Amino acid sequence: MTNCVSKSKFKEEVFSYVFLILGSALFAVGDVMFVNPYLMAPGGTYGISNVLNTVWPWKISLYAICMDVPLLLIGTWILGPKFGFKTILSTALIFGATFVLETLWGYNPVIFDGKIVDAPIEGISMVQIPHDGGWFIPDYFLNTVVAGLIYGVAIGMIFRSGATSGGSDIISMILHKYTKISLGTLVMIVDGIITLSTLVAFGDIRLPIYSVIIIFIEGKVIDLVVDGMKSYKTMFIVTEELEAVRDYILNDLKRGGTCLTGTGLYQGNERKMIYVTLDRADMVKLKSNLHRIDPKAFVNIMDSSEILGFGFKALPKE
Repeated sequence: MTNCVSKSKFKEEVFSYVFLILGSALFAVGDVMFVNPYLMAPGGTYGISNVLNTVWPWKISLYAICMDVPLLLIGTWILGPKFGFKTILSTALIFGATFVLETLWGYNPVIFDGKIVDAPIEGISMVQIPHDGGWFIPDYFLNTVVAGLIYGVAIGMIFRSGATSGGSDIISMILHKYTKISLGTLVMIVDGIITLSTLVAFGDIRLPIYSVIIIFIEGKVIDLVVDGMKSYKTMFIVTEELEAVRDYILNDLKRGGTCLTGTGLYQGNERKMIYVTLDRADMVKLKSNLHRIDPKAFVNIMDSSEILGFGFKALPKE
């Protein structure tokens, strides 16, 4: 039994490093081939690096590593050893993959409308490839969607491996420690400032708007990669027909739940309430049958981003 557990744990660890390597490489592809040629900066140290790379030509990877290493050291000093080996490895892998890709590929776009030419075409909106001298006719929307998908899959795989993003998020963590502003708010503020830097640097209002769209798509895809496609709903049901509802959940849906006892605010009567978490399909079945079982039932339905425990996703082992 112990041997099986150790093999399973070893297999999980191997897969986590595969995710980490692939995610880091894919992040470099998204940044060098899709984000940088369009002069966008969707947050993070690599967003800042994209802007600096265009204004003062130097490799994106070198700008980023010059920020990431001090941030990791400062973050460890102020926040303690929160950044594990995988986060440090991810930082190194992204740096290496980005350096190799920008050296071999340059900053040429993958998605664009027309050929790369030596000079802008009169009367047509064009973008100059960062310090490579070429110009191309951009396809902003398609490139933005693809960049968001690539970023989302890449960062989702890094998160699945057990690493964290580090980078500019460390700034948000430090500010959170001293300001007590929520971490989510601070992340949005820091990334928002980085995104707005494209407007200051290049004077084009489209760039921060498209960068924000990348961040939005990226966030949705990260959730899919980390949590999967399953969508769960949590239902609180106050009913006078407790036994009938309980019987339907246990016998028809083959699910469990919890019965809670509470007191009504209006009349002060003791009421029974069922707490149950279901996937979307079972939630629809239960909601439809509640009208038949108890038309006067009170139901509160909430989205549940992650469910851990028996019958759902296994609890983490560590």
